[in-house]
Amino acid sequence: MASDKVVQLTDSAFEAEVLKSSVPVLVDFWASWCAPCKAISPMIDTLADEYAGKIKVCKVNVDDNPATPGQYGVRGIPTLILFKDGQILDQVVGAVPKNQLEGLIKKAL
Repeated sequence: MASDKVVQLTDSAFEAEVLKSSVPVLVDFWASWCAPCKAISPMIDTLADEYAGKIKVCKVNVDDNPATPGQYGVRGIPTLILFKDGQILDQVVGAVPKNQLEGLIKKAL
């Protein structure tokens, strides 16, 4: 079940939700046809719940919102980019284990 803590983003909302966020933001660039994206989706929801209040977790559908992935050079999905203070802190490409994503998040906290 999808977490209510995960924000579904559009290109137009990206700047306000991510770049101007007062907390670190983990952005999942995904598509509905992407099997690895579907595989990690429950883990993304779990992380959003576990780190609620400490980080913001957002998802950008690359098919519906092509400008933002293009701006950040997203070539493969899933791509997860961690932003802090409007800047890229780190990123990973592919379906990675939860502990790797937790390591990414802890860099920002």
